[in-house]
Amino acid sequence: MVRMSVLPRTFVGVVSALTLIAAGKAPPAPPDPSECATTAAERYGWGDPTRRSDFTDGLPGDWHPYGPEPGHDKEGIRTPEAITVADGVVTISATEDGTTGAMSWHPGQRHGRWEACVRSEEASGGLNALLLLWPVAEDFPVGGEIDWMEIMSDDRQETSFFLHYGPDNDQDYGSVQHDSTQWSAYALEWTPEKITAYVDGEEWYSTTETDHFPPRPMNMTMQLDYFPPAGGPTAMHMDWAMQWALPESEPAELSLAPGDPATGQPEDYPDRAPRRLTP
Repeated sequence: MVRMSVLPRTFVGVVSALTLIAAGKAPPAPPDPSECATTAAERYGWGDPTRRSDFTDGLPGDWHPYGPEPGHDKEGIRTPEAITVADGVVTISATEDGTTGAMSWHPGQRHGRWEACVRSEEASGGLNALLLLWPVAEDFPVGGEIDWMEIMSDDRQETSFFLHYGPDNDQDYGSVQHDSTQWSAYALEWTPEKITAYVDGEEWYSTTETDHFPPRPMNMTMQLDYFPPAGGPTAMHMDWAMQWALPESEPAELSLAPGDPATGQPEDYPDRAPRRLTP
C-alpha cells in the first residue's frame, strides 16, 4: 500500500468523523494497514495504481483460480480449494502430495508496473513460491514469461528471477539474498527499454536485452508450484497487489469474465483460456 503524507489526511479524517458523529452516523472503518512498510512505489513516486487488490472482502472477481487441473509439468494438482482469504490476506496452501494452487489477475497489459506484499513460509523441498507475468494469449514459450519472484530455497532466503523467451524457452537469470519469510514488497517495472525487479524498494535485477522481452500483453499470477518430491506442507500469503499502466502500456484484448476459472493448460481446458469478451 503506497503511503502518502499523513498529517493532512489525518486532519481531514478527524473532521469527517466528527461530522458523521454529530449527524448520528458511525464513521467508516479506517483502511487496513499494509504489512509492507517500504515499497518501490513509494520510493520512486509511482503514484496511484491503475488497479489494486486488498482482499478485505474475499477474493475479487478479477482474480481467477486455476483448475482443478494437473499442476506444473502435469505433476500434482492445482485446485481452487487451496486458495483461501482471511483477515484481508489471500493464502495459497500446498501439501506434500502436490495439492496446491495458482491464480491469475486479469486483464493484463504489455509494459507497466506491478507490486505485491507477500510472505512465504519455509518449505521442505519441491514447492516453489512465485509471482510472475504469464502471456495472456497462453502461447508460452514464444509469448514469454517473467518470473519476478521465484523462491526455490527451503529456508526462503534466496529469490530468483527468470526471463523466459523464444521458441526454445531460453532464459536470463538473476538472484538476490532476502528473507522472504518476512512480509516483503516485490515489484516489477517493464518498459520498452528495460525490465527491473525490486524488493522492499531496492533494485536487485535489471536487463536491457529488449529482444528477450515478451512480445505481447501479460497478466500477473501468484503460484505455489510443485516440483516432486516435496516434503511437508507450506503456504504463501499476499496482503495486497497493485498494477500501474504506463503511457506506453498496451492493454490486453483477451481477458476472463469475473469469477471465471483460469488455466495454465489451454490445450486441455480451452474453455478456461482468456478470450475476447462481449461488452
